[in-house]
Amino acid sequence: MSLQAAKDLVRAMNAELDRAAPADIESVLQRFTSDDWLWRGVHPFYEQTGAAAVSDSFWRPLRAAFSPLQRRPDVFLAGESIADESRFALPGSTWVCEMGNLLGLFDSPWLDIPPTRRMCLLRYAEFNRVGPDGLIHESAMFMDIPSVMAQSGHNPFPPQTGADHIHLGPRTHDGLLHAAQDPSEGSRTQALVDAMVNVLSVANRVANDTGVNNIDYEVMAHTWAEDMIWSGPAGIGATYTIDRYQQQHSYPFRFNLSDKFFNGHVARIAEGNYACFFGWANLTVRATGGFLGMPASNAADMRVVDVYRREGDKLAENWVFIDLLHWLSEQGLDVLARMRQQLGLERLGNQQSGDKL
Repeated sequence: MSLQAAKDLVRAMNAELDRAAPADIESVLQRFTSDDWLWRGVHPFYEQTGAAAVSDSFWRPLRAAFSPLQRRPDVFLAGESIADESRFALPGSTWVCEMGNLLGLFDSPWLDIPPTRRMCLLRYAEFNRVGPDGLIHESAMFMDIPSVMAQSGHNPFPPQTGADHIHLGPRTHDGLLHAAQDPSEGSRTQALVDAMVNVLSVANRVANDTGVNNIDYEVMAHTWAEDMIWSGPAGIGATYTIDRYQQQHSYPFRFNLSDKFFNGHVARIAEGNYACFFGWANLTVRATGGFLGMPASNAADMRVVDVYRREGDKLAENWVFIDLLHWLSEQGLDVLARMRQQLGLERLGNQQSGDKL
């Protein structure tokens, strides 16, 4: 399966999926996926197998809540996944990544999040592994569910370190790599991302051994552009320039989380000036207190997506998704359950007030 054929397959599936009536979603997915299709979703969806399970648990409820649902991708690329130490990775397998926003009118509850009856944006990053048989065998769908909660007036996190806003697509507006790309450019992008990851890996080992968490500005500047933009998930936010990235994300992340252990990636690809990866889970970390307003806790897994844009010999933009709801659930906090409890108490209070009147 060539990269172009894999991209065409995913684009065809998404086009049919977006047009399909709710009753036809399962049949659309069946035509493009294998019988043992493994779909990974953020909390509370987790792993699902087969078109029926994915349709029933995810796509039909989402489409019922956000109607009409419009797909607005900002980045689209494909590549052969490189080998790393992950027990999940399939070196040489073909993956397609799409990142952007799903837009709809939030008219009905979703995961019990109260609807706003207004336009709502759901950030997503989706990965699909296409096999030699021309079918999708694995997928991962990362979504920023807390951002939907915040748009509904139920922000689950304390004030975040970065800026809270609609995340921007690539500054160069060239992220949709529908056409074939120069392989040498993808190799340059992958090499730069690898160099940056190696710096972080060394820093993590030093921090685990010595407790020293600093990464000097000059070290960052070897691989990052001065005017870099880092777009993180709700609860963390977005930052601009190396200096503010360090202040508003890197240092809070490094100083409030310890014992960082890298588990590897499921997929790690690059094409043209773009690269991306995801893990299940990438990192295992221990909260020492303060991060997301949480107290110190046990070690927990972070499932993370990174999407990068290279400009020249530096990384210029980075979009990040973290399954924070899963990470918090491993520490005993079910954010969605807490929201449901709060909503129930509010309804009870309103009912009692009405009875008194």
